Formats: sequence, structure tokens, C-alpha cells
Amino acid sequence: MKIRRPRLPRTRTGWRRLMQGVMAACVLGLLPATWLHVSTADRLGTTADAPRTDVAVVFGAGLWAGEPSPYLAHRLDAAATLYREGRVRVVLVTGDNSREDYDEPDAMRAYLTEHGVPDTRIVSDYAGFDTWDSCVRAKKIFGVDRAVLISQGFHIRRAVALCEAAGVDSYGVGVDAKHDVTWYYGGTREILAAGKAALDAVFEPDPRFLGPKEAGVTRALEAGE
Repeated sequence: MKIRRPRLPRTRTGWRRLMQGVMAACVLGLLPATWLHVSTADRLGTTADAPRTDVAVVFGAGLWAGEPSPYLAHRLDAAATLYREGRVRVVLVTGDNSREDYDEPDAMRAYLTEHGVPDTRIVSDYAGFDTWDSCVRAKKIFGVDRAVLISQGFHIRRAVALCEAAGVDSYGVGVDAKHDVTWYYGGTREILAAGKAALDAVFEPDPRFLGPKEAGVTRALEAGE
């Protein structure tokens, strides 16, 4: 069976139609990213701008030899700053623990305790496999209604939009990051991830793992009273 190769247009009308199709595809591809920017425009700031809120949510960003990657460490540093300044009372760390040899939440907890956040004020979500899962679980499993979200600038808009869609009133803190290969990769990836985010917000799929409700955040808040 022969596969026919696509042929380029031979007429001016054909080229015009091809260019119109390409432009339409580009516009449609960028619509989700535009939605993220518009819907989160007034919900972003720095640690100094963050409102006083009971809970901060830190999203996982990978481990290096079992320790938080530099990007994740920057997120955790921001959370520790917010806690020390009394802007948040509890930190919910959400990440991947799908294998025994990879545990983002415990590594995040250890880092925070080393930087002045009491262990009793840290709550771990071991099934934060992606941003949507983390947001839905924060709401449905941990009972978080309002939170400060912490991530890098290239990711924070998506985090805020998805947590809002999941029912969490959110304010995003985008931490600084060196503009290295990882940063450019993350920014490019976000353009593609925006499409999935739009679908998640519209169809609201269940997380990969939901499970029973947990009282970790409630207990952590009560421990500080």
C-alpha cells in the first residue's frame, strides 16, 4: 500500500487557503494560553504581596538524588518565608510518590523543616501526580477552600486557573528562576500544557487517585491555635 505524499498548492488560491489554515491552527493553539493569562491576571504576585491565608500549596518539581531540585527548592524557600512572616499557617506539599524510590512530598517536608517550618505545620499529599490532580485533591481530600499557590512563573498561571476551576480560591506566587535550559523548556511546555488545562477545567475529570478525605490540614491548623 503506497502512502501518498502531501503536495504543496500549485495555485495562488491554494497557497492562500493553506496559509489561512495554518493561521487558524495557530490561533486555536494559543487560545488556551490566552485564557490562562486573562483569567489569572489579578491573582498573581510575590511573597511580599501574598494575602494572609491559612494554607500555602507547594507543587512538586522533581528530585535530584533524593533532594529537591533547585526549582523545587526555590518554591519551598518561598513557602518557608511566608510561614516565618506569618502569612500562612500550614504548608501543603503535593507531589509524586508513585514508586518506593521516588518520594517528592517527604523530600519537600524534610527541606521545609530544615528551613524553620515545624513538622506539625506541614501536610503531605502523596498523589499530586499533575497540577489538576493536586488542585482537586487539595479541595476534595484536604478540604482547602482558599490557598496561596507557589510555583515558578512559567507554571503559576496554570496552577491558579486549575485550582480556581477545582473550587479553591487561589493567589499565585511565582518565584524567580534562572533562565536556563530548564526554564525555557518549562515555558515551551506550558504552551502545550495549556490545552490540557483547558480540557481539565471544562470536563473536570477525576484525579488518577482520589481516595478518602484526610484531616491533615484541619489538624495542622488546630495544632497552631
